[in-house]
Amino acid sequence: MIRSLRFRLAIGAVIAVMLSLATVWWSLSRLFTDYVRDRYVAEMTALADSVAAAAVWDKTRFTLNAAWSDTRLGAPAGGRYWQFEAGGQEPLRSRSLWDTRLGDEPLTASDMPPFETTAGPDGAPVLVLSRRSRLEDAPEAGEFTVRVAFAEREITNALEAFHAWLRTMLLLTAAVLSAAAFIQAALGLTPLDRLRGVVARIRAGDVARLDDEGPLEVRPLVREINLLLDERETAIERARQRASDLAHGLKTPLTVLAQLTSRLDPDAADLALRQIDLVRQRADRQLQAARLGVERMATTDVGALMGKLVQVLKPLTEDRGIDWRIDCPSGLSLEADPADLAEAIGNLLDNAAKWTSRRIEAKARREEGAVILTIGDDGPGLTEADRAAMLARGASADASGSGLGLAITADIARAYGGDLTLGASTLGGLEARLSFPERRG
Repeated sequence: MIRSLRFRLAIGAVIAVMLSLATVWWSLSRLFTDYVRDRYVAEMTALADSVAAAAVWDKTRFTLNAAWSDTRLGAPAGGRYWQFEAGGQEPLRSRSLWDTRLGDEPLTASDMPPFETTAGPDGAPVLVLSRRSRLEDAPEAGEFTVRVAFAEREITNALEAFHAWLRTMLLLTAAVLSAAAFIQAALGLTPLDRLRGVVARIRAGDVARLDDEGPLEVRPLVREINLLLDERETAIERARQRASDLAHGLKTPLTVLAQLTSRLDPDAADLALRQIDLVRQRADRQLQAARLGVERMATTDVGALMGKLVQVLKPLTEDRGIDWRIDCPSGLSLEADPADLAEAIGNLLDNAAKWTSRRIEAKARREEGAVILTIGDDGPGLTEADRAAMLARGASADASGSGLGLAITADIARAYGGDLTLGASTLGGLEARLSFPERRG
């Protein structure tokens, strides 16, 4: 299936051009063939009439009382021939027939009626026109037949020359019109290319709306996209408002519950505070998930962002002598909200800093249209079963909130069409592999 609209339009135009030119070929070929045949019919009819008009009855036989100026009639195999047949007398013939008689070989139908075809004096085919007539002052046996002929190659050569010229002309016309069809399709779809570029700038956050200027055919699409952008902004504002309302709605009851724990015995109070903190974390996770995908897109430099996050975490691990190593090529970027990307990478770096013994490696690279970030440590790591449970939906955190950052990171990755997987690091601990598509769409 052809997916390119430009190619479809061009191919459709080329097919229409080819069908039109095929019709022109058939029409012109038929017209020229009929024209050439009619010219030869007229010429041969005039020759037959002149032969018939020269017939004279001299009481015993027919003779011809005329001379023809056409030298082709007097030269052997000259290309023009006549033959006069009457009664039982020997046929009278033009000198061009030499010792051949038209009709010695059977006359057969040709592709150009009313002509028939037979062999000429040189063995080449000739086209024959036969006319029957009668002389008024001749006896009952005075009927006669005049046959005139010409070399078939004359008409075939004329048709071949015309068809060669016509073929060349139509091929050139087809080439020019086909090129024009591709150019027209390319120029006709240029506004869509411009529209795609502006939409990409909107997604990157450079502009807010589409310009209403442009071809009349594209303006309805531009208006619909602008309406969609307006609805998106409205939905974003509503989502933010609801998230804010939810945060404020939970903050006060949780604060009151935390204060009430002071009335409990120490063990019960500690358990209650952990549960309240867990509720706060789960609420934060759901608020984060609600915010995903509604922020304006931007192009984020992965290496610069990773460097900033490491600089924030380094002071917290200096007393442990942690060795941070970053490997990220310059210019590697993603179309993602910087806050989302910072939280996803920050959660992984924070988790690695929490469990590592001496060393953390953070790497980023391009791989088959995606950006892959891996963060590994030399800590105790997790078993395969624990890694699967850590990312399972709804089971990403225990009572202390451990693993919630990984679950949030997984949500962020999925929101952008990516994924988070956990495995064994070459350093001996846990390795988190975070993937994002390099281009969204």
